[in-house]
Amino acid sequence: MNTVQKSNKSILVVDDEPTNLRVLNQILNDSYKLIFAKSGQEALRLIEKEAPNLILLDVMMPNMTGYEVCEHLKKKSQFKSIPIIFITALSDPEDEAKGLTLGAVDYISKPVSPAVVKARVKTHLSLVDADELRSTRLQVIQRLGRASEYKDNETGMHIMRMSHYSKIIALAYGFSVEDADDLFNAAPMHDIGKIGIPDSIMLKPGKLTHEEFVVMKNHPIIGAEILGDSDSELIALAKLVSLTHHEKWDGTGYPNQLKGEDIPIEGRIVALADVFDALTSVRPYKDAWTVEAAMELINKEKGKHFDPHLVEIFEPLLEQILEIKERWKD
Repeated sequence: MNTVQKSNKSILVVDDEPTNLRVLNQILNDSYKLIFAKSGQEALRLIEKEAPNLILLDVMMPNMTGYEVCEHLKKKSQFKSIPIIFITALSDPEDEAKGLTLGAVDYISKPVSPAVVKARVKTHLSLVDADELRSTRLQVIQRLGRASEYKDNETGMHIMRMSHYSKIIALAYGFSVEDADDLFNAAPMHDIGKIGIPDSIMLKPGKLTHEEFVVMKNHPIIGAEILGDSDSELIALAKLVSLTHHEKWDGTGYPNQLKGEDIPIEGRIVALADVFDALTSVRPYKDAWTVEAAMELINKEKGKHFDPHLVEIFEPLLEQILEIKERWKD
C-alpha cells in the first residue's frame, strides 16, 4: 500500500472550539505538520517560538479575536509574510472584506468543506514557495553582481546608482512598477561577464590597447553564458541586459551590432544609465565629469549611441537622478 509523504510545511490552526480543531486535524494531518492553539494569545506565543508556513485562524474567539491576531502579526516584519486564512462562521461580506483588508490571503466559511480547505491551503503554500524561489534567485543575482565588482575599478555604489537610474528611466518610458522593479533587480548583472576577463586587462589603470579592448568586448557574451538559459524571468532579463547594454542605436556597438529598436528596450535603458553614471563618477583613470558636460555628450550621442526618445525623457528626470546620485555617493 502506497503512503502519501507528509509535507515539511507547518500549519498553525487556531480555534477556541476543540471540535473545529479535530475537524481540521482530520482534513490536513496526513499532508502537513500541524500545530494547534486554542486562543489568540497562545497562537502568538507559539509563533514567537517557531513561525509556521501558514495560519488557519478563527475569527470569533474570547479575549483576542482572529482579526486582532492578524493585525498584530502584520505589524511585525518577521511574521507579516506568513499567509493567514480566516476560517469563520461569519458570513457577511463586510466581515470577509475586513479580514482581507487586515492582510489575510483568504477566507473560508464554516462548516468547512474538506476539498475547499485542502485546495486553498495547497494554493497559498505554493504561492509562498514561488515567493521564496524568487527571493532566492534575486539574492543570487545580487551576489553575482557584487562578485563582478571585485574584477572592476567600479564600485558597489555605481551598481546601486545605475540600477536606480534604470528604474526611474523605465517608469518614465512607460514600464509598469513591477516591470521597472524587475529591471532594477536585473541591472546589477550588466557587467557580470567581466569575471571572465583577465586581471591584466580589467585592472589596467591606463587606456586599453586595441587587442586588449577586443578581449574586453567579450564580456557581454561571457555574462550571457554565465547566466545561461533559465525559466526564471528575472535571470532571463539579467541575461538580456548583460548581452545588449553595449549595443548602440546606430549599430556600431557590440557584441552583435544591433541597431535601433532591434536592441531590447531594457538594454537601451541600462546603456544610458550606465554611461551617465560612469561619466559623472571618479575612476582611477579619470576625474568625474560635471553633470552639464555629461548631458552635453549624451545629447551629442542622441541617435548614435543612445535611443533618441530615451535621451529626451532623461533630461527632465535629472532632479530625481541627482537625488539618487547624492544618496548613493562613493
